[in-house]
Amino acid sequence: MHTRVFRVMPVVVTLALAVAAPVAVSGATAASAAGGLLPPAHDPFYRYTGRTPLAQVPHGTALAERAVTLGLLTDATPLPAEQILYRTTDAVGKPALSVTTVVLPATGTVAPKVAAYLSFYDALTSRCDPSYTLRGGDAGSLNESTAEIEQALVESLRASGDIVTIPDFEDERVDYVAGTESGQSTLDGITATLSVLGLGDATPVGLMGYSGGSIAADWASELAPSYAPHLNLVGTAMGGIPVDLAHNLTYINGSPSWSDVMPASMIGITRSFHIDFAKYLSRYGKKIVAAESHECIGQFQGAYPNLTVAQFVKKRYRDVFRIPIFRRTLNKLIMGSVPGHPQEPMLMVAGNSDGTGDGVMVERDEQQLAYEYCHQGVPVEFEQLSKLDHDDAGVAFFPQGIAYLQSRFVGAPVESNCSAIQRGNSLAPLE
Repeated sequence: MHTRVFRVMPVVVTLALAVAAPVAVSGATAASAAGGLLPPAHDPFYRYTGRTPLAQVPHGTALAERAVTLGLLTDATPLPAEQILYRTTDAVGKPALSVTTVVLPATGTVAPKVAAYLSFYDALTSRCDPSYTLRGGDAGSLNESTAEIEQALVESLRASGDIVTIPDFEDERVDYVAGTESGQSTLDGITATLSVLGLGDATPVGLMGYSGGSIAADWASELAPSYAPHLNLVGTAMGGIPVDLAHNLTYINGSPSWSDVMPASMIGITRSFHIDFAKYLSRYGKKIVAAESHECIGQFQGAYPNLTVAQFVKKRYRDVFRIPIFRRTLNKLIMGSVPGHPQEPMLMVAGNSDGTGDGVMVERDEQQLAYEYCHQGVPVEFEQLSKLDHDDAGVAFFPQGIAYLQSRFVGAPVESNCSAIQRGNSLAPLE
């Protein structure tokens, strides 16, 4: 049984398009654009062919560029865009490759402001990379709603006058949930965008991401002061935030609709940190991993209802938190754990449909992260959405996130409710 990702997709698209220029939605346009497109795994543009060893190339360097046409959901003239292959860094410091897609507003680069839209593509295969699906690439029918939502959101940001850059922040290996890598890739994609467009480091940059996109948004915000201090981040909007993956795993263990995210997350994390995952798996776990390793969330969410950790790992590893390599890795991925803190104002949105969270994200973890940022001097606007699950909270978040970035770009007074934010769950590392 499959649970459709964002069952409220038509509402989301309507909200997104409401703040965009008038366009007519036409699924046929996107479908027709897919003809003749090579998926990333077979497209030579995604490969580095330079003579200089990639390890000697600075991260954030643009390695190749090409003009493309996006298969956005519009009956208007096809939308031109630029794609940039860039050098980034994985979780253990090894060089990696990724691609970002850049869309210019009608004003071009006059009075530029850059919105990094961070996709919730939640994938373990490159056929769901935004650089492919935004061009009309076929990610499969079960992933179609995700692509349609995000096409509308990109159009909304562009219609707001933003230069939109959409990095494939899971990188070439498609390292799902790998927070540090996603953050670094996001920052490098922005750096490459500014370089190719000839824009200076003073250009205001905003980040926006929900769910899987919030992973990239938060880690980019945390890592920017040390990894990319040259960037002028002016605001971050994020919602549906997996703050502490150990807590998320406990919450969704045995869940009827979200438990199959557990092995998918472990696949992505172990790819990024170069960990041998197979030796911990049960026979059933190997079957699940073999399938999910080549799927996107539209395929694996709901495919294994009520799955438990005990079912997909060997008996002696059922307490995965006691496996030293997993414990150390999960501790590295607790948000707020990077020395220092974000420098820009933040909007954080959290749903809570069952008293714990939105079905997958733990609301008191998100509250604690907001509390910590506030006490580090970060202006935070934190909104708790009671009775809303992950999908419905996303519907509420998207128009707020777009409006928040525009307010940051125009220099409106920063709103913060830090004085009202109380402590949440402890985010102490596993011992």
